[in-house]
Amino acid sequence: MVNYTTLLVETDASDRLHIRLNRPESKNSINQHMVDELHAVCTLLEHTPRVLILSGAGGVFASGADIAELRERRRDDALAGINSALFVRIARLPLPVIAAIDGWALGGGAELAYAADFRLASTTAKIGNPEAGLGIVAAAGATWRLVELVGEPMAKEILLAGRILNADEALAVRLVTEVHEPDALIDAAHALATRITAQDPTALQYTKQLIHAPREAHPVADNEAQAVLFESEQKFARMTTFLERKKR
Repeated sequence: MVNYTTLLVETDASDRLHIRLNRPESKNSINQHMVDELHAVCTLLEHTPRVLILSGAGGVFASGADIAELRERRRDDALAGINSALFVRIARLPLPVIAAIDGWALGGGAELAYAADFRLASTTAKIGNPEAGLGIVAAAGATWRLVELVGEPMAKEILLAGRILNADEALAVRLVTEVHEPDALIDAAHALATRITAQDPTALQYTKQLIHAPREAHPVADNEAQAVLFESEQKFARMTTFLERKKR
């Protein structure tokens, strides 16, 4: 097991990895060290695909980027895309990513959650992007991922008018798909991971790639993926099991 200083490994199993953001003294704000450690997690999951569950310690998902670090960053830091490059990498992980949002998910913390494939919230969740109030833009994905997730009108409420969504509001606009009491949130994330991992992992990987493929890639990309899967042992085994069960 890898030893991290800004992350806690809560579950390290053959089918899933649960990582908890762990900088409670700063409400799990995302600093350069956490970025580096999350890149290490991505490297691990790119080589050995598993479902990733992300949560936060101390009743907070992530309060945003570390403002002390952010204040000192300059032009070249912005062009390097420190957080945006990480979140793109997380979004492209082979198997699904689940964000379990407890308490605050603001700024970069919200953008980390937007990069996940699934977002579950506790009843205490507060999600938003206050970057414009700090004199910057939400440059790590919110200006386009949030539009895709909730539509332009609501995205503008959050990005331009500073609206913070509570759990029920986030559920109403489908930014999150489930809301649970705080002490049930992680169990719910694992239950979702169990439903996901019951599927064929190769089929899941192709499906995720196709969901994120540009419109012009379809249907050729779909047909090419299906051509591979039609020859897979898992396809024959799973379909044979289905047919035999149906006979009973």
